[in-house]
Amino acid sequence: MKWAIPVAVLSVAGLVPVWLYTPGAAHEGEINEAAAPPVTQEQQAAPQTTTPQATAPKTSGSAAPKTTQQQTQQQAQNRTVPGPAVNTSEGTVQVQVTLQGTKIVDVKALRAPNSNPTRMALPLLRESALKAQSADIDTVSGATATSDGYKQSLQAALDNAK
Repeated sequence: MKWAIPVAVLSVAGLVPVWLYTPGAAHEGEINEAAAPPVTQEQQAAPQTTTPQATAPKTSGSAAPKTTQQQTQQQAQNRTVPGPAVNTSEGTVQVQVTLQGTKIVDVKALRAPNSNPTRMALPLLRESALKAQSADIDTVSGATATSDGYKQSLQAALDNAK
């Protein structure tokens, strides 16, 4: 009995930090495709918008300057529009769409729940959006909440791009 009070006090003192703990943004268990995106064949073939050419290559003929000029125009047409963060029952979903003119050339998940269904659904949702060229895409079975949040964020980004 004489140990009951010290044991209770120490137990409470040990649990207080656990009760007060709140994870930071890096520990929320979210996926961020934009932080370390995998390089796909499409991305390798697409012109890069972040690396402007300082000088045009010197070649004979008029074909090369037109090609360089066309690439520069394409780079200028590419724009990236983030969608809003959408809270779902599984977590927050936010996407970013890259447009070339009115064509969707890339969609990345800026935030998504870090779960097996979501990890499997994100590539399917991206592929569907690129194929449909809109946010009117099918829901991925098993990742309904993530799919709905993805579609809402994508539609809002497309609306903001207009």
